[in-house]
Amino acid sequence: LRTLMPLFDPDSGLLTVSGMVRCSLLSPLTDMSHCLTEAPTRGVAMVPKLALDVLSCEVMRVLQLTDSFIVPINYHVPRKEFHADLYPDTLGRTAAMSAAEWWKGGEKQLRSKITLLSSSSLSLPLSPSPSLPPSLSSSSLSLPPSLSSSSLSPSLPPSLSSLSLPLLLLPLPPSLPLLLPLSPSLSLPPSLPPSLPPSLPPSLPPSLPPSLPPSLPPSLSSSSLSLPLPPSPPPPSPSLSCSLSLPLPPSPPPPSLSPPSLPPSSSSLSLPLPPSPPSPGPSSKFRHLQGAVLHRDTHFTNLKGLNLTTPGECDGFCANRHRVAVPLATAGGQIAIFELSQAGKLADTGLPTIQNSVNVADFSWDPFNSHRLVVAGDDAKIRVWQVPEGGLTETLTEPETILQGHTEKIYSVKFHPLASGLLASSSYDQTVRLWNLESGDEVKALRGHQDQIFGMAWSPDGKLLATVCKDGKLRIYDPRKSAEPVQEGAGPEGHRGARVVWVCDGKYLMVSGFDSRSERTLYLHSVESLSSGAIASAPTDVSPSTLIPFYDPDTSVVILTGKGDTRVYIFEIVPEAPYFLECASFNSSEPHKGLAFLPKTECVVQEVEVARGLRLSKTSIEPVAFRVPRVRKEFFQDDVYPDTAVWWESSLTASAWLAGSDGKHQSISLKPKDMTPVSEAPKEVQVRKYLPSSHYLEEKTDEQKKDELLSAMIGKLGNMDDNPLPQESFQGVEDDEWVSDTHTQTQMYTQTHTHTHTHKHKCTHTHTHLTMLLCLSG
Repeated sequence: LRTLMPLFDPDSGLLTVSGMVRCSLLSPLTDMSHCLTEAPTRGVAMVPKLALDVLSCEVMRVLQLTDSFIVPINYHVPRKEFHADLYPDTLGRTAAMSAAEWWKGGEKQLRSKITLLSSSSLSLPLSPSPSLPPSLSSSSLSLPPSLSSSSLSPSLPPSLSSLSLPLLLLPLPPSLPLLLPLSPSLSLPPSLPPSLPPSLPPSLPPSLPPSLPPSLPPSLSSSSLSLPLPPSPPPPSPSLSCSLSLPLPPSPPPPSLSPPSLPPSSSSLSLPLPPSPPSPGPSSKFRHLQGAVLHRDTHFTNLKGLNLTTPGECDGFCANRHRVAVPLATAGGQIAIFELSQAGKLADTGLPTIQNSVNVADFSWDPFNSHRLVVAGDDAKIRVWQVPEGGLTETLTEPETILQGHTEKIYSVKFHPLASGLLASSSYDQTVRLWNLESGDEVKALRGHQDQIFGMAWSPDGKLLATVCKDGKLRIYDPRKSAEPVQEGAGPEGHRGARVVWVCDGKYLMVSGFDSRSERTLYLHSVESLSSGAIASAPTDVSPSTLIPFYDPDTSVVILTGKGDTRVYIFEIVPEAPYFLECASFNSSEPHKGLAFLPKTECVVQEVEVARGLRLSKTSIEPVAFRVPRVRKEFFQDDVYPDTAVWWESSLTASAWLAGSDGKHQSISLKPKDMTPVSEAPKEVQVRKYLPSSHYLEEKTDEQKKDELLSAMIGKLGNMDDNPLPQESFQGVEDDEWVSDTHTQTQMYTQTHTHTHTHKHKCTHTHTHLTMLLCLSG
């Protein structure tokens, strides 16, 4: 239990107690709002009222002290302008009495109060002050006693009648700024320059304080405020004319403070205005990118014994278009292989694996051979495994090839993007070595690192290799020319881990690492000037795991997440400011252990899917589709799907690349044959949501109204064939039992009453009453 720390504002009656704001204007405390902070509070302090932003209706500002930050917490009243009822006059900085006076028994209780309406509060017309003339209402202008108010000219501009400023700054020549305090008194210079009009006296009375510059510029020649001289001794010209031009526009806040009615010689008023809100920057067309977990039929469930302690340089697991490799926590560095075509619930026992006999540090699929898996172990060896067609049917214990050359534990392995059979590996021996898998030989050893190598990445054209190191350096190598780096630059300041990836056609390097405060941050470096440092950065959050990036060169979208995270960050990277365009993130209900992505051909273009990934959790593997929401999905979105590189096919061999040859990937279109590009689609005709007003205002006959009413009723009832009545499904009389004659459709009941009256002429009068009842069969 901790003691609550109260902070009370006597002006507004707000009480802050450990981040909880209560209003104490009345006897019972009224709970106003709660501010829940992320970090624990070590202390709080309230900022003085004079520092508040009154234009945004900020009524209180509290500083929260945490273990590593000082966090400002602002409390605003949802209003648009300055409101005097929120800001009563507050205590000023002048003490009521000194300590000696108090010690002697002084009982002064009140200090002088000041208003919070600052020079930036130009949007408020205040009510006139009753103690001032109408022309000076609310201007807070007071004159020294030595100046007679009877000679004050009421020629102050009307716009000043709604102004209350503690300080005015007149824009004079740079060599002579003039500050005129309007409250509590007005101070004028003791002398005037000879360029003033002859009607002005050569000097001012000695009672005026010489606190301002000794002269005024010639621009103050037109009079809009007359200040008189003292009555004794009266000079020949009894009035002093001083130009004080205060033009303010009637509507706040003014873009310009110079009214058109001012003469050229008048000086304009320059007041500091509040900064305008920043204009919204560019937005990404992928800002609404949505991640969705696919149907459970495509999941691998009942996954047991997952290795949760893979090194930070490892991605956690890896996948290609046919199968996925997952490390297990069992002894011997075992790796399970699952065929993507055989998704479902896994067996409890008897799972065939690959046994490496040592702990697994990192592993990767060959991008040009979906059956080849390369595994780096703690014993400084790289094992090359060949997975049979159709997946594992038995446990593999003998690798195809073992690569030896490193002297320390291996960090990571990366395949060349163009040359087949060319592999790069980094190790604790602070070297990066290149291997030719076809011959099993080491072909290059890159040096120059002074500490642990966090990550490395090949350039898109396969010519350069970039590394990020714990020594705080970002390096670029040209392996075919030199074993030393060709460029070096400052990397992330944090030493907890980092990753690097080439973006924007290989013109920039994006590094995900940590800053000096251990906050996960993305950095962008220009390849042409690596030594100049990062040109842009984007902080994300605070977490111990390194963000692992996946970059899609077709859309320039980078997807990042860390081991143990529940959130997947998405950014679009553009080659101009602001460089990082944040998109909607994807959140999962439970932490994931890794995220691997499949080739672009696995995406469903009919659903505008731009990336397909596999999410590894503690007990399952779930496919995740990242889609762009579009309306006209029946068309191929060619603005989202440019021709993609066939990076799963090599363009040259490792021997050819080492000899100096360069390759390039072929490109294919993802457009299905039965889809039309959206750029060639006919334009949609705008359909009115509502009928024009003439439709409702025109006069209709009674017959038209009846027809409309009948049509509406029929439309409400719907089609009886589509929605049969419940009783029609009941068992009843067969159709052949009905007799098809006229009596089945119509029954006539005739009741005839014949009244015969016998008279003497034997005349019979018959009255017949006929009643007909029409019954329609169902």
